[in-house]
Amino acid sequence: MSLIDVQNLTFAYDGSYENIFEDVSFQIDTDWRLGFVGRNGRGKTTFLRLLLGQYPYQGKISASVDFAYFPYPVEEPAKTVAEVAERLSPGRETWELERELAGLELDGAVLDRPYGSLSHGERTKVLLAILFLGEDRFLLIDEPTNHLDLHGREVLSRYLRGKRGYLLVSHDRAFLDGCVDHILAINRADITLQKGNFSTWWENKRRQDAFELAQDQRLRKDIRRLESAARQSRAWADKLESEKIGAIEHRERYNEGGGRAYIGERSRRMQQRRKNLERRQMRAMEEKSALLKNREREESLKLTALPYHKKRLLEVRDLTVDYGHGPVFRDLSFSLESGERLAILGPNGCGKSSILKLLCGEEIPHTGRVDLGSQLTVSYVSQDTSALSGSLWDLAERAGIDRSLFLTILRKLDFSRSQFEKDIADFSSGQKKKVLLARSLSERAHLFLWDEPMNFIDVLSRIQIEELLVEYRPTMIFVEHDRRFCERIATRTLRLGGDGIRSGILPQSVL
Repeated sequence: MSLIDVQNLTFAYDGSYENIFEDVSFQIDTDWRLGFVGRNGRGKTTFLRLLLGQYPYQGKISASVDFAYFPYPVEEPAKTVAEVAERLSPGRETWELERELAGLELDGAVLDRPYGSLSHGERTKVLLAILFLGEDRFLLIDEPTNHLDLHGREVLSRYLRGKRGYLLVSHDRAFLDGCVDHILAINRADITLQKGNFSTWWENKRRQDAFELAQDQRLRKDIRRLESAARQSRAWADKLESEKIGAIEHRERYNEGGGRAYIGERSRRMQQRRKNLERRQMRAMEEKSALLKNREREESLKLTALPYHKKRLLEVRDLTVDYGHGPVFRDLSFSLESGERLAILGPNGCGKSSILKLLCGEEIPHTGRVDLGSQLTVSYVSQDTSALSGSLWDLAERAGIDRSLFLTILRKLDFSRSQFEKDIADFSSGQKKKVLLARSLSERAHLFLWDEPMNFIDVLSRIQIEELLVEYRPTMIFVEHDRRFCERIATRTLRLGGDGIRSGILPQSVL
């Protein structure tokens, strides 16, 4: 066991007026399985790069282990997996790599395949297997689930549960619950470290937020009461003071009787009471200011789904998609009715995205029938954000959506106003996906088609979007590998078979 010690860390990017981290201190045990969570743009990947020494910073980061980062580029993808492994982790025995691959449900035959021929999910598993062959390294694993289907995520979570010594960035709640024993969270005001999995951290956070909210409401009442009492005491004290020094009838007799001294003493006591009330009010305000600093904005989102004039929006009959190398799937039939939220499930490469693209009108080679309702308006969210660039204003104009509504949704998804001035190409992957989702939520449509909408989206924003879909119940078809999201949102599921051909409608409980 050893420690990674972070002391008084302060960092800001060149040209930025805001610090990403400011005077941050904590310690990490290198035996932990540490989950790393926080809103998009809070600095999770930046912190990993600071550990790697890629940016100058103020403060101190000390560690007795080396760091290794995932994902990392493979410079010669034409080489076999075995050759890639030898270059990245030289001197390891073949059986050791085969053992790691078996834990990820990859056959040893993959060692003889060119790395570039692997699917994105297979590449993820191969690179992680190679990383865990190394010794005396603390692994920095940045969002490994983005190219993995539901089963692949379960396999990887189980694999990581048997390992130690890593910091894992992920927004998949079920995935984190399956493999981490501590949570490092970047909050609005600070960074916190807590023992337990994601669900434990989330429950503790909710309880802390609820406690602080109750304390805040109590202190607000106290402050108003003290302010009123202090104002009344101030008025009484001023009145007594004026009587002490003002014009009073029969002043000589009044002074002889000691009345002036009596009034003076009452005035002094009233002034002291006023000062005590004001001090109590100040303490209450200081106590209040310490609350709710880490309470996230959980503003509810809104969606305007158009009602459709018929119960059934679309019907697919005997659909087969074939790109020329054999059918991706065949003989697929299903329909969609108003109010349904259909989740398309299945392994990578089984044709899930092809269905959505076909329903959007793209030219996908197919046979069979796809019948869309007349005058059906569709809103589509692609899983690919690489083409996004330019300003948010230009994007809103091209999409024909209300700019104010579009920006309001982004604000509720934790965009700062300063980000509105940036080129979208400079946004993080999660921020780009939020742009696509905000555009879709700004569109008035009968049907929403979302392709892996939660990729790169932070946990809190996922929960916001889930609450929105549960409340407004739009008609939609979506592809998603986040188990919690699917379980909560889908009213029906369509599972494409592992062989790319079998399909059928299954009850939601089969997720």
